[in-house]
Amino acid sequence: MNVENTQAQMRKGILEFCILSILNNGEAYPSEILDQLKEAKLIVVEGTLYPLLTRLKNIELLTYRWEESTSGPPRKYYSITETGKGTLEALQITWNELQHAVETLTTKKKES
Repeated sequence: MNVENTQAQMRKGILEFCILSILNNGEAYPSEILDQLKEAKLIVVEGTLYPLLTRLKNIELLTYRWEESTSGPPRKYYSITETGKGTLEALQITWNELQHAVETLTTKKKES
């Protein structure tokens, strides 16, 4: 079994949930999103983040606005939509259920 592959798949599976959670706290520029993910020890590269942000925007879970920058090109700030908030709530319920199930299974004592 390739443990690294399994770990990568687990991380990918929760990435959307994490991005929606970050943006539920307020709008953010992609590099700010990357910083928060990195701070949480969920290392993601730009090549993974940008297509995911675009996909979440295309299914109307996110929106964005442009803001002029004094130190370069305009910046795209993402925020969560009302639909995104509903999706986040559903994902939070699913996460709680999965976390409980895994904890139950991994802490269950063998019966004699």
